[in-house]
This record gives sequence, C-alpha cells and structure tokens, in this order.
Amino acid sequence: MTISSLEFRDAMARLGAAVNVVTTDGAAGRAGFTASAVCSVTDDPPTLLVCLNRASRGNALFKANGVLCVNTLAAGCRGLSDAFAGKGGLDTEGRFALAKWSRLATGAPVLDDAAVVAFDCRITEVVEKGTHSVLFAEIEAIRQGAPGGALIWYGRDYHPVGAVAAA
Repeated sequence: MTISSLEFRDAMARLGAAVNVVTTDGAAGRAGFTASAVCSVTDDPPTLLVCLNRASRGNALFKANGVLCVNTLAAGCRGLSDAFAGKGGLDTEGRFALAKWSRLATGAPVLDDAAVVAFDCRITEVVEKGTHSVLFAEIEAIRQGAPGGALIWYGRDYHPVGAVAAA
C-alpha cells in the first residue's frame, strides 16, 4: 500500500504540535523559520530534532553555523509565527525586528518575551531524508519563559492552549 503525499499531509494535520521559531546566527549569517516538526530525542544527553526543508534559504546557514535555538511560541504570537513562515514578505531583518532577542550559550537568537521556553542548542548531526534535513541538536542552555499558554498548530490553523493546573 502506497501512501500519497496528500494523504500523509491530511493525516498529519490531525497531529497537534507546538509552534516554534527556530533561529541561528554565526559566521554564515542569521536566519529563522517557523517549525512544528520539533521533538525530543533523549534526555541523556538532552537532545532535540528539528526538521528543516532542504530547499529553504536558511538550510545552508543552519548547517554552517552549527547552532540553533528552538523558541516555543506563547499563545499570542501568531503574527511572529506567520512572519517567520514567510507570510507578509518580510526579509530576515524585518522578521527579527518584530521581537526582542538576546543570546544564551551558543549565540543563536533567543526570544525574550514571546517564548514559553527556549532551547539553545549545538547541532551534532544532520540526516538528509527526502525533502528535509533532520537536525539533531544537543541542548546547551534552556530559558523558561513566563507561565501561560502556548501556541499549537492543529487542523492547519493556530490554537492557543493554556497552562494545565496541577491536580
């Protein structure tokens, strides 16, 4: 049985995921993109994987810089997500001008006020799979954002989710 790309994308639309702005900076230059294809791999060493389209402008920059920051967006950050997804026609500098940024351990841009959590990482391995580069990134620093809701992508649209109260 062969699964078509459309059938796969339709099924994946039913799998909710956090909305992240993934950034890099270094000798190769600054770049960022919106991603929902981010997940934990292991806690020893703490590692994430991030999927990045091989045809994207920033692909070579992420690989050359060797660092990235996964900024998980707060509930009210749809506009920032759209900008880093390429909507609105802003260039790289215009996108970064929409928010306040700082740096932690690697030098990758970290959102100051718009992320519920930021994972500052060094890329340790890249696997090319189909249309995407799978970046394995070991976490060097974490910044917990303010408590509150996050932004998820489900059913091809944004949805805010609130913090879950402890039982």
